[in-house]
Amino acid sequence: MQIGDVIKKYRKEKGITQEEMARRLGVTAPAVSKWENGTSVPDIMLLGPIARLFEISVDTLLSFQEELSPKEIADLMQALDKRFNEESYDEAFHWAKKKLEMYPNCKQLIWQMALVLDARHMTMDVPDSDKYDSYILDWYSQGLSSDDERIKTSAADSLFNYYVRKEEYEKAEEYLKYFSEQNPMRKQKQALIYSKTNRVYEAYKSYEEIVFSSSQMLSLVFNGIYMLAVSEGNMEKARKMIDKQEELARFFEVGRYQEVSPRLDLATLEKDADTVIQTMQEMLASVGELGAFSKSSLYEHMTFKKLDTAFVEDMRDKLLECFRDTETFRFLIGNERWENLVK
Repeated sequence: MQIGDVIKKYRKEKGITQEEMARRLGVTAPAVSKWENGTSVPDIMLLGPIARLFEISVDTLLSFQEELSPKEIADLMQALDKRFNEESYDEAFHWAKKKLEMYPNCKQLIWQMALVLDARHMTMDVPDSDKYDSYILDWYSQGLSSDDERIKTSAADSLFNYYVRKEEYEKAEEYLKYFSEQNPMRKQKQALIYSKTNRVYEAYKSYEEIVFSSSQMLSLVFNGIYMLAVSEGNMEKARKMIDKQEELARFFEVGRYQEVSPRLDLATLEKDADTVIQTMQEMLASVGELGAFSKSSLYEHMTFKKLDTAFVEDMRDKLLECFRDTETFRFLIGNERWENLVK
């Protein structure tokens, strides 16, 4: 928002005419009109009196606290894109620079424009392209001070990628601190730095940890979708989700137990006695392989705690106790296979 727009906005809010404002400031009414039309701006000595008249700060008068709406940001980004199609990189760059000077506290706009300018100067034939780097880096860095975690992380991501491109890996690694420990992007980026700096074992281990945690997360996601489908009575979708969980366990090589166990709940709901009993048998047979993933080459650089015999036997006993629940498996009462299994 230009200063003339700010003056017009607050003058109307105060219910003051241009003539009255001019009288209070000791200027002419046409002068005020020119400010509001954008054909001239107030003398610097008048900024304080104008701000006091409207009971606002000088920063607000100058739009330094101005935030833009998503639509306003989108419009500016569209205008920048259009300029790249019609003007040189340098002309578009300086237009963007002036816009950012108008809205120095709009971190979203600053980061987005810096990202576009950075991308364009990598893909366009730009003379002396390095001279723009300091501006782009400064704009990225401003995003790190944003209160919006999304903007802060995006700015850190942009700075990380910039220094990786420049093969300044130590500098790139500094920006990982802006990603939470739980953010998979952090581990992926750390693995990239390891691989680029010849820390091969650490790179493998980091990538394997991402794969393993992804298998667990996806299993939870598919199970969540399965539960939703069951609650809605959409059994076709529920069966599909069970199939996906089995495929997922096989793909990530986490063991036979994880492949077969999701079937039990659906087969029980459908009172499919043969599938329930078969699944129970396979779960009991594979319970000793709960840690099978630790032997997979997918995770050969990771360290897992070895399952001891006592844990396996305790797990098998708990499964049998669960399978004996006549409330849940009432439909199996009288089934010889089930009764022999749970003895």
